[in-house]
Amino acid sequence: MTYYRPYVSGPIVYMERLAGELTRRGHEVTFLASRHDASQPLEEMRNGIRVVRVPVAARVSKGVLMPGLPRTAWRLIRDNDAVLIQSPQFDAPLLALLAKLAGKPSVITYHCDIQLPPGAWNRTVNWTIDAATRIAARLCTRIAAYTRDYADFSPVLRRWAAKVEVIPPPVEMPQPGSRAVEQLRARHGLAGTKVIGICGRMAAEKGFEYLLRALPLLEREFPDVRVLHAGETREVIGEEVYRQRLEPLLAERQGRWIPLGVLGDEALAAFFAACDVTVLPSLNRTESFGLVQVESMLCGTPVVASEMPGVRVPTRTTGMGMTAPPGDAEALAQSLATVLREPERYRQPRERIAGLYSSARTADGYEALLASLL
Repeated sequence: MTYYRPYVSGPIVYMERLAGELTRRGHEVTFLASRHDASQPLEEMRNGIRVVRVPVAARVSKGVLMPGLPRTAWRLIRDNDAVLIQSPQFDAPLLALLAKLAGKPSVITYHCDIQLPPGAWNRTVNWTIDAATRIAARLCTRIAAYTRDYADFSPVLRRWAAKVEVIPPPVEMPQPGSRAVEQLRARHGLAGTKVIGICGRMAAEKGFEYLLRALPLLEREFPDVRVLHAGETREVIGEEVYRQRLEPLLAERQGRWIPLGVLGDEALAAFFAACDVTVLPSLNRTESFGLVQVESMLCGTPVVASEMPGVRVPTRTTGMGMTAPPGDAEALAQSLATVLREPERYRQPRERIAGLYSSARTADGYEALLASLL
């Protein structure tokens, strides 16, 4: 993968959960990533997972250039039985080619298509990543997709449908502690208020501006409504301009928008449980599912998500929320208001959600797939 800790993203969380479950079952797992943060060691063991980092020579948009990658990847691929390649990333074709040359099966975990904001440079980056992804898809053995809904929609996955295996993503979330929830609500003065939660790094494809624009509409019915934001706001690679665009909207909602930063698992569970509803207002194919939706559901909190392939699957499958058209602040406000009026209508038992999405179920899928290839 291009990025790993201390950077946090959905694909990183996905692979950590999958790797953790596989190591508990006796498999040996090695992560190969860039050393995008020079303070991190070149090699370490984290929770039973070996992490190998390759030094970065330069950056291109959100990608990195690593001259030492081919040599390191070749050594690790030869030492392992199979290769899981995270996509999209610039280096996916190289890794798929090396696996093919080494005679090792390779599975692309396809997290999403890439759709960067408009602009000449971003069009070039989009085209480059798209070309790299198509080459990697041709070279790899299989492709793992989160949902059939997204697989049927994605231009890349549709083209290579014969290689696609649908494996539900791994979701883990501890049971929220009632004391931690009470402390969180008290700390931020949330007694008697309606609370909307949004979880994720502040990136353009996440649609933060539409939630900000929906807030004045919600205030008409819920004058004390507040938003809790769990996630990185300032140190998001490649999103500096987007953050600057949001500053005026954030200033207008000062006092109503409460940033919490990046949270650990226990604090994140308390965050979800402290909310009356959470929201995923993503805008394009860069969002293919939204693990945070299921994390919220496991904590008993319903969700309003964008009506997009893949993203709409959790609420449709569980009945624990609603969808709204992407990029429509008024429709988003209407859906949030509907859930806020009757949140109990959208709640489901934790056991039902856990039966649909878990790291164990994801690991079962990968074990079966890799066994068939080996």
